[in-house]
Order: sequence, then C-alpha cells, then structure tokens
Amino acid sequence: MQIEPEMGLLVAAVFLFAGTIKGVIGLGLPTVAMGIMGQFLPPTTALAIIVLPLLVSNVWQVIRAGAGLGTLRRYWLLMALLGGSLWLTTFFTASVSPEFLLGAIGAAIVVFAVSNLLGTPPPVPDRWDRTAQAITGISAGVLGGFTGIWSPPFVTYLIARRTDADEFVRASGLFILIGGVPLAIGFWQSGILNGTTGPLSAAMIVPTLAGFTLGEVLRRRMSARAFRRVFLWLFLLMGLNLLRRALF
Repeated sequence: MQIEPEMGLLVAAVFLFAGTIKGVIGLGLPTVAMGIMGQFLPPTTALAIIVLPLLVSNVWQVIRAGAGLGTLRRYWLLMALLGGSLWLTTFFTASVSPEFLLGAIGAAIVVFAVSNLLGTPPPVPDRWDRTAQAITGISAGVLGGFTGIWSPPFVTYLIARRTDADEFVRASGLFILIGGVPLAIGFWQSGILNGTTGPLSAAMIVPTLAGFTLGEVLRRRMSARAFRRVFLWLFLLMGLNLLRRALF
C-alpha cells in the first residue's frame, strides 16, 4: 500500500501521541498506535509500520531503566516462549482475513483496557511462577504475532507477581523488546515489512522518540494514575470500534 504525504503526517502524529503515552506510563506504544491506525489503515500495513519504532523505543527504555542480567535470569522462561511463539505466529498473519485481524486487535485492546480498569489480579505465589511464566509467554506471543500487541498478558503477570514500579518498568521494557525482534524478523520473512512499509516504519522512530521525551517531562508534572485511567477508557472505545468494524 502506497502512503500519501497527508497520510504520512497523520501516521507521524499517531506515533508522537503513542510515544508520549509510553513516556508517561512506560508502555502502551503498540496499543495506542494500533488502536488509532486500525481506524484508517489496513491491519497488516499498521502492523508493519509499528515494528521499528517499537524496537528502538524499547532499546532506549531498557537502557534508561537499567534492565540487566538479573532481569533476564528472573524471566528467561517467559521471554523464550514469548519470542518463539510470536515468531511462529507471524507466518500466519499475512494469510488471515483483515476482518480477523481487526477483531483480534480490537479484542486485545478491550481485554487490556478492561483488565487494567477492573483492578488488581490475584497474586501468583512463587511455587506457580514457572507455570505462570509459561502461560504468559505463549499467550502473549500468539497475541503479539497476530496483532502487534502483547502487553496484556505480561502486564497482568507482573501485577499478579506484585512487582514494584522500577521492576515493572525494567521487565516490561525488556519483554516488549524481546518480542519486537522476532516480530520484525517474522514480518520481514512473510513480506508484511517490505520496501514500502520498512522506510515508513523507520521514519516513525523520530516522532516516537520525540513523544517519549515529551511524555517523560509530562510524567514529572502530572498524575500518571489519572492520565492512565483516561487513556484506558479511550482504548476501550477504540477497541470496541474495531470489533464493530470486524463484525459489521
């Protein structure tokens, strides 16, 4: 699909906004970008455009948050299953119908918004951690391969493990980065990320990082909790609209 200059500016505005959200709360870039772009672009085009901004912004987040070997050792099972299942799922993404992709993206956004609005999930004890990591890794990978959004399962897992704020930012940045690499490889191999969508994806790195920097400034000046609830309600509306488009 050829993107006209006016559409390119609209997409850049989406990534500026999505990067700002990520700068404020530490995640949400794919959810925001897919939720908005899914309203006016084909799902596979939107999925391709998000790949490189997702990778670069999370490399930046991981470096700034100080994620290291301790985080890798703690969550190695989740990350291994996330990466493997996501990569395998990307081979099926191009062959499914746009309606299915719209429905899957809409459902992922609705689940993410509702689960975060409803409150805190029950805690996962240490003896069930490996099982919880396995379930989280596979479900997040399959969801991410089809929709470009794999945060709902691992956000729920981290909250259930009662991680503190610093650990949450370190782990979530690393999980998104670990998923972003096989996503990029799989989409390139399947042709979703190509000579047309690749350069546009690269161009969106600039507004994403600009938004991320702006979001960090805003985070220090406002209540992130209040802002989070506002955008979760907006996500819910966007997700329901995508489900409507998929069904009708």
